[in-house]
Amino acid sequence: MTSERFSQKVTVGYAYIMKLHHLVDEKIHARSIGPYSLVTQQPLGGKAQFGGQRFGEMEVWALEAYGAAYTLQELLTVKSDDVHGRNKIYESIVKGRHQLDTGLPESFKVLISELKSLCLNIELLQKLMMKRGKALMNWKKLQKMPGILQLLQLILKPNLWRQRKRLMSLQ
Repeated sequence: MTSERFSQKVTVGYAYIMKLHHLVDEKIHARSIGPYSLVTQQPLGGKAQFGGQRFGEMEVWALEAYGAAYTLQELLTVKSDDVHGRNKIYESIVKGRHQLDTGLPESFKVLISELKSLCLNIELLQKLMMKRGKALMNWKKLQKMPGILQLLQLILKPNLWRQRKRLMSLQ
């Protein structure tokens, strides 16, 4: 429009374009209730299976950065694979109470099963005492259990296979 010349060469010719037919009505998807995976108890994925949206690692980091711990706990337990927590939260909504009572996520139970398949004897303490005296007493009981400290060291080391024989000799 200004009749000034371009400083570089310009390609002139026909431009062939195609319109993409992505319509919102075909893309939109929401889930209130739906099916869960039998193994992990997590919501199925994808629109065709009426699944949930994936909440990835970077989204978790973003909520951690904002300090939204309660929301993060709800998303990663009750709204995901915590069967006991789902039942408890439904009960608290029906009774009109506002409390989040989470249980053990099913994905953690799957992890424990996979560790047991590596011949690791994993036992979970069901209740954790919060008072100092009881917690110290439980820690003393935990220390007296044969091989528990070696087991914790074994799990924390990166090369499990080399240390497996040591664990087997502790039992």
